[in-house]
Amino acid sequence: MTNTENDPMRAPDEFPPAYAQQPSPVAPRTNTLAIISLVSAFFVSLAAVITGHIALGQIRRTGESGRGLAISGLVLGYVGIGAQVLVVVIAIVFVFAATVIPFIIAVANGGAAGMPPISSTSEPRADNPGTDEPTGTLATGTVGAAHFDDGYLSVGTGVQVVDVYFDPMCPFCRQFEETNGSQLAALAADGSITLRLHSLTFLDRVSQGTEYSSRASAALTCQATLNPDNLLAFQAALFANQPAENTEGLSDSELAGLVDSPVDISDCLASGHYQAWSQVNTEQALNGPIADAEISRIQGTPTALVNGSVYSGGLTDPAEFLAFLTASSIG
Repeated sequence: MTNTENDPMRAPDEFPPAYAQQPSPVAPRTNTLAIISLVSAFFVSLAAVITGHIALGQIRRTGESGRGLAISGLVLGYVGIGAQVLVVVIAIVFVFAATVIPFIIAVANGGAAGMPPISSTSEPRADNPGTDEPTGTLATGTVGAAHFDDGYLSVGTGVQVVDVYFDPMCPFCRQFEETNGSQLAALAADGSITLRLHSLTFLDRVSQGTEYSSRASAALTCQATLNPDNLLAFQAALFANQPAENTEGLSDSELAGLVDSPVDISDCLASGHYQAWSQVNTEQALNGPIADAEISRIQGTPTALVNGSVYSGGLTDPAEFLAFLTASSIG
């Protein structure tokens, strides 16, 4: 019979253990670059993308953990880059809309000079003051209020000299006239100032081929020679009825009828004689020199000089210009 009891003579260590203890598995190490990729995604998108790709490559080779972290960093990095690109594109579109499109429109409408520059004036182009080159014999001497040799129309005999350069089609010149015209007329009438008017023609190019600025300047000169006492009233009416840029402007008959005058200027205006004189004055003003002035040439209209000093204030406050006139007075 087989004995099933333990042999009392057998040593304890000769019996096998009931079970054997298994070693615990070791978790793989998390890839460092995967962590860096995820963290940098919140700050530097490009760094997140670069480190994310490197981390995935290392994980495939080494079996490290962190694949989810690397992928999360990549996704967030690409989203960040996409958002940055979108912001740049939007900024470029806004800059294009704010600068290039207005310039294109201005060129299509007759040149950027028809638009106001930084100083809120109409800016002439010195290379093209009028549509045509002046031709014929120019007027000389002094006739009425027109001082042809000196290039201006004059009202008043005061010691303080105020020069105003303008274009009849310039909308900012109209603002200056509406603000300061009446007080300048009063100062000229009481002998406080000598007001010298310089009517320019550089906006001929925005009058649909009718040379409105030249014709309006000639009409003003006709008034100066034939009806000098009506000169400032005609100038005020000229701006009160100012046409918009890129239109034909008033006809010669409409210009002649702006004010009631003792002498009709229709024949004078129809002759076109003073248009050439106005265009020559424009070339002189734009190219210089400007005598007894702190500027060498006219760069925009309206330009007002008081005893040669340039007024750089606003166009809508008569008190501001009057204060400048007082401060710039001589004698």
